[in-house]
Amino acid sequence: MSAPNTADLGKPPPRWLLKLLTKINIFVYGISGGKLMNKLQGMPIVMVTMTGAKSGRTIKIPLMYVRHESGFILVASQGGMPKHPAWYFNLQANPSIQITHDGKTRDYSARQVSDEEKAALWPTCVEYYPDYEIYQQRTERNIPVFLCE
Repeated sequence: MSAPNTADLGKPPPRWLLKLLTKINIFVYGISGGKLMNKLQGMPIVMVTMTGAKSGRTIKIPLMYVRHESGFILVASQGGMPKHPAWYFNLQANPSIQITHDGKTRDYSARQVSDEEKAALWPTCVEYYPDYEIYQQRTERNIPVFLCE
């Protein structure tokens, strides 16, 4: 038996596997009313329904969130990868979304906050999920933050 390739350690799983796991997550989350498969890396998630920027199709995606007043903050960190996640472009093109939280679905408008607003919200995001700071240090891009109200 050969030892694992250490060059592969820490690499994200293949894209096809992530897509499959996301589909399973969406299905189980939906039929359980958010009671099952409601965490990502140990953190609670919401199910966000949005319109694809290119396809125009309805897309559901589980995302970690930070509660903020009567809405949510979504951080487009993608683990500090060099490019924005696909959902970032969807929210930019189509900010009218639905968020399912605790079994209730409501309409929201997602707005990318300014750098000044991000500076005020970022400490709350990092307090909630400290890895956000690691992700920001890992990438040269300014990680976008969306306020959903």
